[in-house]
Amino acid sequence: MDFIELFKAALFGIIEGITEWLPISSTGHMILFNEFMPLDVSEEFYRMFEVVIQLGAILAVVVIFWNQIFPFQKPVYTRRMKKPGLISYINLDIFWLWMKILVACVPAAVIGLLFSEKFEEMFYNYTTVALALIVFGIAFLIVEERHKGKGAKVNALSEITFRLALYIGFFQLIAAIFPGTSRSGATIVGALMLGVSRTVAAEFTFFLAIPVMFGASLLKIVQFGFHFTAMEAAILITGMVVAFVVSILVIKFLMGYIKRHDFKVFGWYRIVLGIVVLAYFGLLAPA
Repeated sequence: MDFIELFKAALFGIIEGITEWLPISSTGHMILFNEFMPLDVSEEFYRMFEVVIQLGAILAVVVIFWNQIFPFQKPVYTRRMKKPGLISYINLDIFWLWMKILVACVPAAVIGLLFSEKFEEMFYNYTTVALALIVFGIAFLIVEERHKGKGAKVNALSEITFRLALYIGFFQLIAAIFPGTSRSGATIVGALMLGVSRTVAAEFTFFLAIPVMFGASLLKIVQFGFHFTAMEAAILITGMVVAFVVSILVIKFLMGYIKRHDFKVFGWYRIVLGIVVLAYFGLLAPA
């Protein structure tokens, strides 16, 4: 077994675990890292790997927020009460939250299924990644400056309406088209612009990732097929496990960070990284 490739897979897992949740673009960083330390695998396997590795990160959300996203519960009743019906086993607040999440998934799901391969051909390159990093970095700075000192209109997940969820879903669509935008970055910026508090925007973004990433991963696995070699399976599992562990730490860090700080630091990071990428590939990279 090639331990060098497993080491690379672990590095990809670290990058995924960090960048999936911080609004700095996981896909963008994966594309850039693959330029410098590519996995020795087929192009078809790598295209599947860079999506399915995100399942590890998504499972971290499920573990951390289980009590907030699992809609089924054991009903509480006394002897005087009648035997509870089926509806009493469902937490209606969480049920409606999932309905709103599914509504928010519609724009990206529809466009992604129809045009995902075309978008990859057109936009999965360093120029698009760098420009998306810069543009949304600037957007973070502008949005945060305009909202400085202002109170949010939506301060709880239960206050998100179906219409608001759909609007946030359209921001997620931008990330589905342009790598480097950051799915979390696009939805958080959109939510902030729509009057959602930072904490609620981050939580809704985390939950929104669950069906999106599970669906995208399933699609990629079906397209690739289930004929993994032992090495390919080891690479995929290593990347997912590392992404899961790192994501646990990063999510907890981010939820604590945004209670005391804004997102400007991520905006500046995106701008600087985008400029570095354009400079490297445009001026320094060999022809």
